[in-house]
Amino acid sequence: QRQMCIRDRIKKEIKRYKKMPPIAAESTMTKNYIETMLEMPWNKVSRDSKSLEKAMEILEEDHYGLKKVKERILDYLAVRFLTKKGETPILCLVGPPGTGKTSIARSIARALNKKYVRISLGGVRDEAEIRGHRKTYVGAMPGRIAEGIRQAGVKNPVMLLDEVDKVSSDYKGDTASALLEVLDGEQNINFRDHYLEVPMDLSEVFFIATANDLSPIPKPLLDRMEIIELSSYTENEKFHIAENYLIKKQRKLSGLTKKQVSISEEVVREVIHSYTREAGVRNLERTIGQLMHKAARKIVEGEKEVDIKKKSLKELLGPAPFEDEDENLKPQIGVVRGLAWTSVGGDTLSIEVNVMPGKGKMELTGCMGDVMKESAQIGLSYVRSIAESYGIDSDYFEKHDIHLHIPEGAVPKDGPSAGITMALAILSAITEIPVRGDIAMTGEITLRGKVLPIGGLKEKLLAAKIVGVKEVLVPARNKRNVAELDEEIISGLKITYVEEMNEVIKHALKKESK
Repeated sequence: QRQMCIRDRIKKEIKRYKKMPPIAAESTMTKNYIETMLEMPWNKVSRDSKSLEKAMEILEEDHYGLKKVKERILDYLAVRFLTKKGETPILCLVGPPGTGKTSIARSIARALNKKYVRISLGGVRDEAEIRGHRKTYVGAMPGRIAEGIRQAGVKNPVMLLDEVDKVSSDYKGDTASALLEVLDGEQNINFRDHYLEVPMDLSEVFFIATANDLSPIPKPLLDRMEIIELSSYTENEKFHIAENYLIKKQRKLSGLTKKQVSISEEVVREVIHSYTREAGVRNLERTIGQLMHKAARKIVEGEKEVDIKKKSLKELLGPAPFEDEDENLKPQIGVVRGLAWTSVGGDTLSIEVNVMPGKGKMELTGCMGDVMKESAQIGLSYVRSIAESYGIDSDYFEKHDIHLHIPEGAVPKDGPSAGITMALAILSAITEIPVRGDIAMTGEITLRGKVLPIGGLKEKLLAAKIVGVKEVLVPARNKRNVAELDEEIISGLKITYVEEMNEVIKHALKKESK
């Protein structure tokens, strides 16, 4: 019935076109419309791969790790083999830049033997980009979805909607809302592009969306997608990715052979640890590329073989930007190490508090958001409520000013997960009891001193490990998140679960109250 409807529509337009004088303005417009309609793959489909083993082989060949993503793809494939059709999932790969979101979509297309189309949504503001323009407008064209299917030449490609969290809206319409129809299995059987004006069946398209951060994506859109998180890589994972993929790729791009240039394992580990501390592997690839360029120059200058050694890294890449923080691991008064999650991976924050004679004011600096400022106020209120047990007079807070600062003042910071860190820093500064330097912590605090759960735990633990922290205080209600992590991430870290602030104080302060 659908095919009949489309055929009738095209015949009707051809009939109209024949009757039009060639010089009529509408003539070219109608001609373009007929050509577009004829080019659309209304009933062409590509045949999916029928081998699970081959699909697994391709996914393993292209990517190291990413076990959860691979499992999900193989589950989907198994259902397709049994039902011959199966409901196509809409996957959303979320993670920091450089973790392989876009490239895994390409691998999925290869594993399924499907055509691959990529649509970049970064900065798309106009709803017509998704749904197309009405054909009565000058320069009207189909939307990106219809155009992508036309490019693929089949109606069942893998379609990558890249950077779905970067779409924005303005007076021309809400782009994210236009995507609702595209990404809804119930609605996209009859997706209407404004230009084509006939229903299109998108139910056989395998949609994969990518995003760095889930928070900007509207809830109704998020509800239609299956979220798969690609979190930061560990140093060991980065090492295997470099050995298996990046070195070969950069050697080839630099026109070198394996015989001409060799990089030892310790060089790769040193580059990962001291030159590229990031969540993904993009910077690591660039740095390996730099080493290859230096080697290429030496080969052109007359050397037969170049062996890159650890001791020559400083000469080739300059001084290492990251150093081990042995000094910062000593106990200090009023300085506590917190853990933060960002859309580009985990990071550590040193929270500093100073107390000076004054009139009871609290100063907060370091480009903090409203939620973080409120957490600092809650931390101060909690400390005031327990100050008496530490021998602090009740009028102490009226005679002293408290200044809380988070270094890297130009970087915006927000969120409640530094609550326990700020409360402990205030307590340490007031009581003059030092805080252990080899401990880091994360957790939201309540006025009663309860510790609430937080997100982004894997990234936070990796950040703690990189700087040499031995123990991490984690909210007790995050125990299930830790259970899901690989042994590789938590090995060498002592994870202590805390439910109340007094447990945090007991573990982190160097000695008990005066």
